[in-house]
Amino acid sequence: MKLATVKQLFIHPVKGLTPQICQNIFLNAGHGIRGDRAFALMFLDSENSNPPEVIPWMSKKHFAVQNDWPGLAALDCNFDQETEVLTVRRQGVELLRENTSLSEGRDRLSAFFTDYLNTLEPNKGARHPQKAPLQLVGDGKNSRYPDREPVHISIISQATMDDLGEKTGQTLDVRRFRPNVVVGGIDAWAEFDLVGKKLCLGEAQITVTAKIGRCMNIEVHPETGDRDVPLLSVLKEKYGHAHTGVLATVDNDGAVAVGDILEEVISCPDN
Repeated sequence: MKLATVKQLFIHPVKGLTPQICQNIFLNAGHGIRGDRAFALMFLDSENSNPPEVIPWMSKKHFAVQNDWPGLAALDCNFDQETEVLTVRRQGVELLRENTSLSEGRDRLSAFFTDYLNTLEPNKGARHPQKAPLQLVGDGKNSRYPDREPVHISIISQATMDDLGEKTGQTLDVRRFRPNVVVGGIDAWAEFDLVGKKLCLGEAQITVTAKIGRCMNIEVHPETGDRDVPLLSVLKEKYGHAHTGVLATVDNDGAVAVGDILEEVISCPDN
C-alpha cells in the first residue's frame, strides 16, 4: 500500500553544514546514504592533535557543527563524488573549490574553515566553545559522521512543515530540519505513525526506529546562519513536544529518486 511520495532528497556532505539537494541517492544497508555526513570539521586540540585524513565515527563534541556554531549554516557546501571536488559558497558567491583527494586541497579547505570559524561566536552551552584549528576529515564517500553511531537516515513530511509554518506565521525552509527525505501525500505528523514499521523507500527497504528530538539547529536560517525563529518554543507550546520527522535504518540496498514511493514492505521489489 502506498503511503507517501518522495518530494525532495538531501545529503549533507560536511557534518553540521547546510544540505545539498539531490535528485537521487543510493541507500546501503549498514551504511545509510553514501556521501551523507562523509566529511567533518574536527577540532585540533589536546584530545585530537594529529588525526589521519579518515577517522572512525566519533561523537559531535569533537567537531565544529551548526548546533554549536550557528553561523556555519551560511556556508553552502557541494561535493562532487566523481571529481572529489568540494565547493564552498556563501549566498551564491563561490569562496573556495578544492580537490579533496589532494593533500594541498584538504589543507586549504581546513585553513578556510578555521579562518571562518574565527569570525563566529558559539551558542551558549556549546560542547566545544573554544576556537581551535580545524581539520577536514573523511573521504567524502565511505566515511560517515552522523550524530548517532548506529547508521540512520531521516524522513519528514512536507505537511508537517506546512502545519508548523502556519503556527509560526511564515513559510519554513525544510533545510532547517536537515532531512534526507521529504515526503508528500500524508497528513501532518503522520510520519510518527511509521515508527516500528518496515517500509520500502524506492528500491530500498528501511525500518523506522524513532521520532527525532530536536535541538537549536532548527532555529537557524539555512541561508544567513542567524537564529531567527524560536521553533523549539513553538513545538513545545503548540504541540507539547520537541520532535519533527523520524529516523530509519537501512535494511536492504536500493536506489531512491524524487517521485519514488514510500510503501508497505510487502510490496518491496526483489533486491
